[in-house]
Amino acid sequence: MSTQTEHEKVRGWLTGRLPGDWFDGETELSIDRDEILIVGRIPAPEQNQDVSAAERSAAEDGRIKQFREDTRERRIEIARELEHAARRKVAWGVRCGETRTVFTSLSAPVMTRLRQPERQVLDTLVDAGVARSRSDALGWCVKLVAQHSETWLTDLRAAMTKVEDVRRAGPDTDQD
Repeated sequence: MSTQTEHEKVRGWLTGRLPGDWFDGETELSIDRDEILIVGRIPAPEQNQDVSAAERSAAEDGRIKQFREDTRERRIEIARELEHAARRKVAWGVRCGETRTVFTSLSAPVMTRLRQPERQVLDTLVDAGVARSRSDALGWCVKLVAQHSETWLTDLRAAMTKVEDVRRAGPDTDQD
């Protein structure tokens, strides 16, 4: 989990560094211990109101592919600078219309010890074809928990932010 200060520093750095014509509005910014994910909104292709969902989706996919190719070298340059400054990997993505695509993303191994009942849950998901491996099954479980407990996780993150604010205001900090 990143602190509010880290988040603000990265957002400020990106505000000064990203080309102004790349994204509409503010970028989505997600930061954890390993990675910074930057997702910007790009304009959707203009289409008639009566186009099918499949056609609209294909047009958005095409626009995303064009953006990805047109900005590749610049994104790599910016990512290298930010990776050096923040000591985290940088991933990029875009939102176009209803489509959200992440181009590159870090897949970090997580070591865990599971007892037989937990392993049996993972093996059931693998045997049923829901997941390809225990690793995929564990990732699927984490996504499911996050989806069904988002309110609780949001409250927990807000509380952690409050703790960080209290620590910053503590007696050991330099105050003007």
